[in-house]
Amino acid sequence: MVSTQTQLLRLSQGQLNLLEACPRKFQDTYLEQLSSPLDPEHEERQTLGSRFHLLMQQREMGLPIDSFLEADAQLQSWMAGFANAAPEILTPTDNQTFRESEHYRTLQVQDYLLAVVYDLLIADNQQAQILDWKTYPKPPSKRKLEQNWQTRLYMYLLAETSEYLPENISMTYWFVQSEGKPENIKFNYNTTQHKQIDKKLNQLLNQLTIWLEGYQQNQPFPQVRDGSKVCDHCQFATRCDRTEVTEETANNLLANIDSIQEVSL
Repeated sequence: MVSTQTQLLRLSQGQLNLLEACPRKFQDTYLEQLSSPLDPEHEERQTLGSRFHLLMQQREMGLPIDSFLEADAQLQSWMAGFANAAPEILTPTDNQTFRESEHYRTLQVQDYLLAVVYDLLIADNQQAQILDWKTYPKPPSKRKLEQNWQTRLYMYLLAETSEYLPENISMTYWFVQSEGKPENIKFNYNTTQHKQIDKKLNQLLNQLTIWLEGYQQNQPFPQVRDGSKVCDHCQFATRCDRTEVTEETANNLLANIDSIQEVSL
């Protein structure tokens, strides 16, 4: 349903990434609520990643973490490696510094509620640092990560919802499972980037509004061009007549993703 002045559609960085990559897949996933079962290996990696995030959250809150570490050698290894690579992040700071794990912020843009969750936010009177934990083994290129809506939206939203100038905001990704030892990729924000992201974001949301209005009139969201690599491993390729997918695969599509939330003002 298209939002009204009293209803906002909630959007995360993941939804913005999907909308930009393939509008039709956004429709299939969030409007039609279709998905396919997770690959068991992928599901296992996802579960382990969630456990590491919970471990870091518990530690930041001052709660015991020994039971986590004793029960999982992998988590123990990641934690030890991270503590050696970035002890300053785990070191308590003075009382004037704000620190919070799983820090949640929202911002209304047009008829949409943009939402972010920072794995850790560290801020003082001069600057604010966003930190994000990644547990997949190979970091993407910095250029690719820079174009990801997580990087763009996270820093943009902090600048819009705080007193910090863009130049005083940074975001660092920590890849704790990198080969050898944990690696990090850091981005420093600036006013030029902020203006560019603001323009791009509003363009994308304007387009989403048009597509949602068309969807109400039974017009599907647009597809990517025929032959796009985006379709190669897409579980919805058969719905788009883009590739040969077995009937068994098509029948495995399940309606198991939460619908877009509507938030009342």
